[in-house]
Amino acid sequence: MSVHVSVPASSANLGPGFDCLGLAVDLRLTVTANPADEDVFSYAGDGHVEDTPDNLMHTGFRAVFAALGERAPTVRFDVANPIPLARGLGSSSAALVAGALAGDAFAGGPLGRDGVFDLTAGIEGHPDNVAPALFGGFTVSAWRAGRFVTRRLPWPDGWALAFAVPNWPLSTEHARSVLPAEVTRSDAVHNAAGTALWATAVATADPSLLGAAADDRLHQPQRMPLLPGFEEACHDLTSAGAWAAFLSGAGPTLAAVGPPGTLHAAEPILRRYAGDDGRVLHVGCADGAQVNGVTPVSASGRP
Repeated sequence: MSVHVSVPASSANLGPGFDCLGLAVDLRLTVTANPADEDVFSYAGDGHVEDTPDNLMHTGFRAVFAALGERAPTVRFDVANPIPLARGLGSSSAALVAGALAGDAFAGGPLGRDGVFDLTAGIEGHPDNVAPALFGGFTVSAWRAGRFVTRRLPWPDGWALAFAVPNWPLSTEHARSVLPAEVTRSDAVHNAAGTALWATAVATADPSLLGAAADDRLHQPQRMPLLPGFEEACHDLTSAGAWAAFLSGAGPTLAAVGPPGTLHAAEPILRRYAGDDGRVLHVGCADGAQVNGVTPVSASGRP
């Protein structure tokens, strides 16, 4: 059998929603999986990835069979990837989800979309990227009562996105290493309120809430030394009319939300942060992952 998988990029945290808010981004990793005599990984696209079976896609594939108590068959992955690597746009999560969806399809679909979400969120340890990668749109996720839960909201019409992507990587591990182990109550309350405002803004299509919603105290200030020009760019973008500007995932990519014309007019600000060798991407919010052109079945029936 041949399985075709498509998974979007994702932007996580969105300011205050550390490890819980996410947004699907319309850059799509595409994968074709075929049975093979040995594991093969053939990569084309952004950056360089070793063509070996020691990769996140095979990890996701094998994890499905391990969860079923079965031995994973060998598989060949042919990959086309436009998602920038190690830039805070969910390239690792997209690869993991793609592999798991392919594995579930090879196994006959016993996990479904919900099971793949549980599996991949567990592997990553946080659900903020795999949720939008699987379900699309804007997602709110949490760890509760021994399991991950998530729900999707549609992204409002007319809310444009822009991403300034520097030409240098920042690993999630390094970006997390600068964060404190404990935070103050006031900062925790501040971020909880911002996360609630984000969900309210999206649910009611009210962009006037986004400036207050996106303000963060738990990770962006601590990461400023790793992000030259980030604070100034965020200030300049909101002064130019963007509704909000924030770090995409662990960075270094800067994300902005605003009216389409405003974000295009703010291109010089975005390019200044991205640098001469960086990129500015004007892309929309995306639908979730697909297998053979179809959205995988959700066991709970949720959208």
